[in-house]
Parts: sequence; structure tokens; C-alpha cells
Amino acid sequence: MLIVETIGRIRREHLVKGKSIREIARDLNLSRNTVRKVLRSGETSFEYERDVQPRPKLGRWTDDLDRLLAANADQAARERLTLIRIFEALRDLGYTGGYDAVRRYAKGWRRERSALTADAFVPLTFAPGEAYQFDWSHEVVVLNGATVTVKAAHLRLCHSRMLFVRAYPRETQEVVFDAHDRGFAFFKGACTRGIYDNMKTAVDTIFVGKDRLYNRRFLQMCAHYLVDPVACTPAASGWEKGQVENQVGLVRERFFTPRLKFKSYDELNAWLADRCVAYAKAHPHPEIADKTIWEVFEAERPKLVPYAGPFDGFHAVPASVSKTCLVRFDNNKYSVNASAVGRPVDVQGPTPTASSFARTGA
Repeated sequence: MLIVETIGRIRREHLVKGKSIREIARDLNLSRNTVRKVLRSGETSFEYERDVQPRPKLGRWTDDLDRLLAANADQAARERLTLIRIFEALRDLGYTGGYDAVRRYAKGWRRERSALTADAFVPLTFAPGEAYQFDWSHEVVVLNGATVTVKAAHLRLCHSRMLFVRAYPRETQEVVFDAHDRGFAFFKGACTRGIYDNMKTAVDTIFVGKDRLYNRRFLQMCAHYLVDPVACTPAASGWEKGQVENQVGLVRERFFTPRLKFKSYDELNAWLADRCVAYAKAHPHPEIADKTIWEVFEAERPKLVPYAGPFDGFHAVPASVSKTCLVRFDNNKYSVNASAVGRPVDVQGPTPTASSFARTGA
């Protein structure tokens, strides 16, 4: 293949210096046909692209290579083999070709697999009452004259896009329970499936894929509201709970900007609930253009699982009592009866109330 420097020199030798094709071919050690092709085409570069890369030795081994690549892709990231290791495994099966053919084939295989995977997840649609998404955000407000960072709990119904936002001073497990109860009471029902990230207040252990060991109290809450929890893949793309992540940005821009000023959490949360309703009534549904979010939500309500009433959302953790009759809970030590010394116990935290939030935020 001619490089651009050689092509430029051919053109200059002929068009500027007036040399003949024979002279140029002799000086540059090229064939006259090559020089003639450059001058007649007027091109300044030539690209050679092979339509099909031949793999004479790999041909009969493609099925085995497909199997090795697929099995490797299904492994956890830290357990996957390098392409060199896969090449060596193929050689053990009898392949006598080179590594480069395997590398090119694997590159095309990964490209095709990525295209199929992308097509499988876009777009996402949800039936009425099928699913909601839950997430947290941190927002800055002024409460009782002091600037504080509040933790905003976000719920989003995936079909109607109806939103619910409530502010708290912390993200503890009992607060998670309270946020769900307030949200389901606001919606007057729950969905059959809840989509979450891998928050520590819900998930104790993350396994390969989407398998999770959920916290016992969190599973009790889901059973109370008849919700099947689904966790996102760690470091997943935004499509897994993209609706609520988009809601975080929307609420920050439209609700918390400019900076809100209230005397208490009660006043702030009452205002946020009113804003959620006002926003839903004023904005069209993104997929059903002739209806507002509120109108689609009203139609979805009969499909929701009926609100089951408050869940006893105390926070429970296993603990052991020390020889001095003390047990640690939430970074504090509490005294217990001497009969509990050396025995495993469950420590239950109180159910959060509006007044406790006000004291925490003061």
C-alpha cells in the first residue's frame, strides 16, 4: 500500500518537475502502472480494506471459541480469563493457528454481543402498578435559620411517573421505612415490584448478578406492603433506575432552587408534598402526550396494591451485652439487665416521629 508521502512525491515529480512516468518509476522503484494509477486518479491517499478477513485455520474452531467466550463472559469480572488464556485453552483443544486470528474474532464477537444486549434493554415500559423506583439525594436548605444538608427520599411510579419526595436528617433504616410508608400513603397504594440500588439499609450481601441477601427487617417491610424488591447491578448503567435518577435532578432544579427556608421538617415536607401534586397536574406525561402525569396517575391508582397501613418501622440490630451490662446501639451505650450479660440480643430503635426529626435537625 502506498503511503501518502510517496503519493505526494509522485505528483510533485510529474506535475511540478515534469518528469515522465518511466523516470518516476525508475527513481522510486515503483511499477509504471502504479505511478500511472496515482497520476490518473488524482487521489492523495489510497486505503485498502479487506471485506472479509480470512481465517483458514480458525474456521472449524469457531464453535469452540464461541463457547469459550460465552462461558468467560458469564463469569464475575474478577474471575474472567484474559484473551491469551482463552487462546491457550483453544490450543489445548487442537487449534494450530495464531493468536491474531483469535483476537480479531473475539473483537467482532464482543461487538455483536454488546449490540444484542443494548437492544434487549431499550426501551423500558411498565404496566400500571407494576413497579416503582426508590433513591436518595442530598439537598441544602435553611431550617429554623440554620443551613443544613437534608436527605431527600424519592419514590417514582414507573408507569404514571408520579413522584413523591420527603426530607429527613439521616438515611437510617427506620427512616427508609418511614419514607416508604409516607409514600405509599400518599399514593394510596404500592406497586408489586420495587427497584433499588444496593443501599446498606436494605442489602446485607451482594452476590454475582442480581442475587442479594436482603436485610431481614427490610424484607419484613416489603412483605407488609406486598412488594417484591429488585436490586440494580453494582455500578450499573442509568437505565436500571433511570426514572428516579432523572427525578433527583428535576426536583433539585425545580423544588430546591433557590434554597428553601422553613422552620421545621414538618413545614418543609408539607410543602414538598404540595409541590409534587402541583408539578404532576401541570406537566404532560412523557409517553401519553394528551394527558398530564396526574391524570395518568389517577388512572393507575386502581391497579396499585391497596395501602396496607403503617409498618412498625423500628430498626433492629443484633448485639451482645458486655460484662458491665452495657449494649451499644447507634454509637451510644445503654444499660440492660444483668441477666442478659454474655447473651445475644436484638436491639430495637424507636420508630421515627416528626418531633424527633425536628430535634435532630435543630
